[in-house]
Amino acid sequence: MKTLAHIPALQVDLELARKAGKTVGLIPTMGALHQGHLSLIEAAEKENDFVVVTIFVNPTQFNEKKDLEKYPRNLEKDLALLAELKVDIVFAPDEHEMYPSEKKRIYDLRPLDTVMEGRFRAGHFAGVAEIVSKLFEISSPDAAYFGLKDFQQLTIIRRLHDLMGMKIRIVGCPIIREDDGLAMSSRNQLLNKSERNAAPHIYKTLLEAKTLRSTYSPAEISDHVRAEINAHPLMSLEYFEIVEDKGLTLASSWDSGVNRVGCIAVQLGAVRLIDNIYFD
Repeated sequence: MKTLAHIPALQVDLELARKAGKTVGLIPTMGALHQGHLSLIEAAEKENDFVVVTIFVNPTQFNEKKDLEKYPRNLEKDLALLAELKVDIVFAPDEHEMYPSEKKRIYDLRPLDTVMEGRFRAGHFAGVAEIVSKLFEISSPDAAYFGLKDFQQLTIIRRLHDLMGMKIRIVGCPIIREDDGLAMSSRNQLLNKSERNAAPHIYKTLLEAKTLRSTYSPAEISDHVRAEINAHPLMSLEYFEIVEDKGLTLASSWDSGVNRVGCIAVQLGAVRLIDNIYFD
């Protein structure tokens, strides 16, 4: 496994891989790796000959400086974990490598970036699009792998892919959960003991909401979820919305022919957690 920090060195190795007839799989991460990330790597390894994992805490997608500062970082631990897998390259650049100038890339992601996360994290998806577009152009992978926990982000990356016109297969991989149901996330490391014990209540509430589908409307289920989360002494609901899975439009009914996803964001102490569940 090679660890590289500079774009030209990465591109030299990728070109050699392609000349050898190898397909390239890309897994963009912000580090603080967990089993959810490893499942993306496993999927990439099954489908590609050459696997690249990127580790870069992207500053442009944080709309609060404090959130950026407290985001967990442990490159040494991440590299030790990746060394046990069949990863060919870890690309771990610094901020200057990825943003040598202040010129910004702007993509029209509307209306996908104006709902849910977009309402509460101004500029977040513009930053995601900026870094992912750079990584796509730098590496030109055959396939790129993202987790379904960040459902809205994956939907936006698919839109970005279409806007860029690149021939990259975008692969969404299932949510990996702890034994108690909590969706794996790097931010889970920031929870204290009482918050960690409370966190599974989020997924429990989503599962309960799914059982109500045959009896109640999307709006009524949303009201139920809101009440359940806000009744918990450690939790505050930021949003819960049941949306159509392609355009993220708010679902008003259970008409057939469209898949619907319930997306949630919860403030648990000082940590913000997201999750989702399919209703169809």
